[in-house]
Amino acid sequence: MLSINNISKSFGSFQALDGINLHVRRGTVFGLLGPNGAGKTTLIRIVNHIIAPDSGTLVFDGHPMTDTDVMQIGYLPEERGLYKKMRVGEQAVYLARLKGLDKTTAEQRLHQWFDRLEINDWWNRRVEELSKGMQQKVQFVVTVLHNPQLLIFDEPFSGFDPVNADLLKREILNLKQQGSTIIFSTHNMPSAEELCDDIALINHAHVVLSGPLADIKAQNPGKDLDRIFIDTVKQ
Repeated sequence: MLSINNISKSFGSFQALDGINLHVRRGTVFGLLGPNGAGKTTLIRIVNHIIAPDSGTLVFDGHPMTDTDVMQIGYLPEERGLYKKMRVGEQAVYLARLKGLDKTTAEQRLHQWFDRLEINDWWNRRVEELSKGMQQKVQFVVTVLHNPQLLIFDEPFSGFDPVNADLLKREILNLKQQGSTIIFSTHNMPSAEELCDDIALINHAHVVLSGPLADIKAQNPGKDLDRIFIDTVKQ
């Protein structure tokens, strides 16, 4: 679904990414892991054409990635951003239409998702009235609403209580079962271990570990992903 080929990016004298090569298999959950400042969010922004790389290429669904392909991506950034004064339903429809849905289809799909997540009562409330977790639920729905080929979630569980985090994990796995390809960026190793088929660990602008999670665990018997993460970063 997505090939990231020799991507490099620097900001002044700071090298954020240095020759990154990754391949995201169609229909899988790909875990993009690493400590703060490792380069994960920079890479995600490059994939979304928010910033441009200094060098390297992206291949999307078998062809060089274009701005049009970005419409086939659903992106939930770590920095949440909803218009506080707008009403939830009004804003969700507006954001869905930016992704190409007509008003009627957007409203139908939104009510289906809001029913599923038990948030239809929020439709006419202002965003500023919602808790951080409630706002994240709304943004999650808007991210997946247009049925994109590729979903990118950057720290999707931050701010969620355990019950709602488990709910979101189930929805992510449901999306995978329905054929979505998912990139999941996180510091939370237990969540990555639950959800991911493949992982890549980025540290100091380089990929230091990558491959199928099952293979990596087989090569590190008796270690959970937290321990593998710590040992790899220390090397």
